[in-house]
Amino acid sequence: MKKIVLLAVLVIAIVGVVFAGPGGQQGSGKIKAIFIAMDSQDEHWQKVKAGTEAKAKELGNIDLTFNAPPTKLDSVTQLQMVEDAITKKVDILMVAPLNADAIVPAVEKAKKAGIIVIIIDSAANTTVYDSFLSTDSVAAGAMAADKLAEAIGGRGKIAIINHQAGAGTTLARQSGFENQVKSKYPNITIVGTQYSDGDKTKALNLATDFMTANPDLAGIYATNEGSTIGAGNGIIQAGKAGRVKFVGFDWSADTKSLIEQDVLYATMVQNPFVMGYEGLQAGVDVYNKKSVPKQVDTGVTVATKANAAQIDALAWGGTR
Repeated sequence: MKKIVLLAVLVIAIVGVVFAGPGGQQGSGKIKAIFIAMDSQDEHWQKVKAGTEAKAKELGNIDLTFNAPPTKLDSVTQLQMVEDAITKKVDILMVAPLNADAIVPAVEKAKKAGIIVIIIDSAANTTVYDSFLSTDSVAAGAMAADKLAEAIGGRGKIAIINHQAGAGTTLARQSGFENQVKSKYPNITIVGTQYSDGDKTKALNLATDFMTANPDLAGIYATNEGSTIGAGNGIIQAGKAGRVKFVGFDWSADTKSLIEQDVLYATMVQNPFVMGYEGLQAGVDVYNKKSVPKQVDTGVTVATKANAAQIDALAWGGTR
């Protein structure tokens, strides 16, 4: 009889572990979630982080941590962070992939381990995840092309300063822009594309090089916060503010300043707070056996001098 009772206790214990998932119902009883960003410097990622924190506070039962590699070039460190999250048996992994291909084995390993995977902002080249929340970067790139064409009167030479080669957002924002130019603006010529790795100094130097090599350059398109700030500073240093028209991406104190100085004609403002807020909610919904969309477009707004005053609250999810 004692053997039967002992066996029953063991079965109940095993079943309890199985239904607890990777970590959530063990120990603290909280759902363990982690957000691994591309970096921790750009305001964009601070806004995504703020969104996750707001949702975690609202729900109250989330053990949330944040991590990011030191630079946007360090995809190896980001992979190690994902591996560490798997080892620690988190329940929800939210990750913004630095490289759409390099992240795939780690993401698929996490799913195989029973971890909920939410992709944030930039794509991973796999379908093995639970939900992907991002800006429609192809559409946003096309919108940027329309604004730059508007600024230069539909003709002239333009240059592209992109961010990380290999990132899903890089490819989408460039292709959306280029395809729109090719299909709608036959009198606009793209003289080249260079990659700044999202580094402001590199972007400044690239903008300077483009303007030096093309004295008649009509415009520049930059594809993320760091590239936009750096290229804008390059235009200022060259004394070409207002002459070289400029359209960028993302919203921060620095991009807002460039708009106010009439250096930046327009910038594509994403909803990073929403990515974090709704991303964590999606993870919790999956944890609670609810269905979630495979892909969520978190939207984009075109910011100009005319609406700059209203953009701050939007970018921070109405929290500022």
